[in-house]
Amino acid sequence: MDVIFGLIPMMLIAGFISVVVFILMAKSGQLDDLDGAANSIFLDDEYEEDEVQDTKEATREQQSSPDENKEKEQP
Repeated sequence: MDVIFGLIPMMLIAGFISVVVFILMAKSGQLDDLDGAANSIFLDDEYEEDEVQDTKEATREQQSSPDENKEKEQP
């Protein structure tokens, strides 16, 4: 029974702190746009196709032997 007398005030204090934090978050605007972050995963990335092609070409050059790279560089 003594434990209950200690837990009740602790839970009331924890609940009060939670309510205060929630109110401060609501006033600061952190809860204004709940759907924006959820819908942002559906948007395409802003990568251009040229960047993708450049990375593919760089990967091919890295995988090829040094002799092949010299032949490509000479006109």
